[in-house]
Amino acid sequence: MEELKVFAGRAHPVLARSVCDYLGMPLGKCEVSQFSNENIFVRILENVRARDVFVIQPICSPVNTNLVELFIMLDAFWRASAGRVTAVIPYYGYGRTDKKDQPRVPITARLVADLITTAGASRALMVDLHAGQIQGFFSIPVDELSAQTLLANYIRKKQLDNMVVVATDIGISKKSRDMAARLKAPLAIVEKRRMGNNDQTETLNIIGDVSGKTAITFDDEIDTAGSLVNAVEALLREGAKDVYACASHPVLSGPAIKRLAASPVKEIIVADTIPVSPEKELDKLIVLPIAPLLGEAIHRIHTGLSVGAMYDDQNYENNNE
Repeated sequence: MEELKVFAGRAHPVLARSVCDYLGMPLGKCEVSQFSNENIFVRILENVRARDVFVIQPICSPVNTNLVELFIMLDAFWRASAGRVTAVIPYYGYGRTDKKDQPRVPITARLVADLITTAGASRALMVDLHAGQIQGFFSIPVDELSAQTLLANYIRKKQLDNMVVVATDIGISKKSRDMAARLKAPLAIVEKRRMGNNDQTETLNIIGDVSGKTAITFDDEIDTAGSLVNAVEALLREGAKDVYACASHPVLSGPAIKRLAASPVKEIIVADTIPVSPEKELDKLIVLPIAPLLGEAIHRIHTGLSVGAMYDDQNYENNNE
């Protein structure tokens, strides 16, 4: 892998180092800093000419700073004549603004995709996008990975009985159905209505039988945790025995930790696509490492192997059980 180079912005350096540990290579050297006027400065400290460069940077809090930092890093590698630049974005911020569902509003997920391409990315590598159509917003190749295998393996090891997988809303029902198939469990859906643009939701109904069962909720992210807490309460009212929550991205903004701490949910299982700061740690918050998934995908992209086929690779599955 002499031509492969992996670099990281400041959003999640721990994840980047773990990816490099999986690949058995050092993290690339670059300088990323911010002047007193808040302008971001990037300098690459090693030769990347004609190299296959991967830049790891989730678009997480502080979202706008990390997003602009990604743009500037991509531009720096493009201007340094890198052979190919792949933006590795474990969490795609602004992904929830993926359609024009009200008058006179933007489609910011498309705007961000255009800017990433303009900044110099040759391709992108993502984890569990909020909506599948976001891949189509890019004019460059996009590989979307899923943390489902990681989450499902953890749940299987707990040997829970009489499980039902619960989609936290209708929009995530297709991915929840895939999760249910992995766990060999039936599917239920929480029907809910979103109240305006203030992150508040009203849970309306549970579609499916959850009475006496261990409910495993599934969503792509946990933001303020309002939807999740409402879903947990609704499931327990409908007779669910216990509730475990699975999500790919631990955004955990605003009152999320306070809500989860007070909630009767047994465990919240997430991947470390976003760094979880010490003040957000809970005993029932389980954070699983996503680095092996990203590292394997980077290896396969670099060597020209199929990324999709790695989910069928028994050796990869066995190593990451």
